[in-house]
Amino acid sequence: GSQRRVWGLMVTAGVGGTLVALYAVVTPFVTPALRRVCLPFVPATSTQIQNVLKMLENRSGSLVDIGSGDGRIVIAAAKRGFKAVGYELNPWLVWYSRYRAWRDGVHQNTKFYISDLWKVSFSHYTNVVVFGVPQMMPELEKKLEEELECNARIIACRFPFPCWVPDHTTGEGIDTVWAYDMKHSRGCETKILEITPETEL
Repeated sequence: GSQRRVWGLMVTAGVGGTLVALYAVVTPFVTPALRRVCLPFVPATSTQIQNVLKMLENRSGSLVDIGSGDGRIVIAAAKRGFKAVGYELNPWLVWYSRYRAWRDGVHQNTKFYISDLWKVSFSHYTNVVVFGVPQMMPELEKKLEEELECNARIIACRFPFPCWVPDHTTGEGIDTVWAYDMKHSRGCETKILEITPETEL
């Protein structure tokens, strides 16, 4: 009887430990889906990365990847000389991204944060990359329009923004990438032309 009790306790402890470990691993993946907009992790393809880099040609300044996943875009941008930052809700993916950046020798030019994109200001970034879903694009469009400066460029992957007209487009199907320059989307050039004569006086 005592031997059975010991085995019973061991089995219970084993099952309990397994459930706790499973919960710890699964929770970060499930929690984002419980928020107002589900942003699932779908790794960027090599073609998508190349298309994003194409849209960053002749660009400089800071870069942020919203929903950075396993850090592929951030690391690729860092290799091109950008100071690149990724925001991601899933802590496991953030830790893995940091490891990949260290392994690829670009950890000094990259940073990864565990954060909800709706609680972050992107005002100090000049290049923004978004791997979004259709449900989030209208609200994110408003947020970025309020926060970004006129010299910013937003690069949308997989899904375009609903109201903005892209300045550049490349790729096909799921690899399509749209680039939006805030100076056109917000009409900054018109404002500058109106202000210039007054300044000269």
